[in-house]
Amino acid sequence: MSTDWGPVVVAVAMFILLSPGLLFQLPARTRIMEFGNMYTSGISILVHAVLYFCIYTILIVAIGVHIRAG
Repeated sequence: MSTDWGPVVVAVAMFILLSPGLLFQLPARTRIMEFGNMYTSGISILVHAVLYFCIYTILIVAIGVHIRAG
C-alpha cells in the first residue's frame, strides 16, 4: 500500500508562498500589488484564498501531481 504525498506537498508549499504579504500582496493598501510588505487586509486574504484554490485545483486535478511513498 502506497501513500500519495503530492497533494500534501503542493498544499504546504503553496500555503507558504501564497501567504498575503510574504512574497506579494494583491490588492495592496496603496497600489494594486506590493512585494514583501508583510501587511494584510481582509480583501487580500480573500483574493489569495481564491488564487490558492484555483492553482491547487489545477495542479492536483488537471495536471495530477503525485508523489508516491511506501
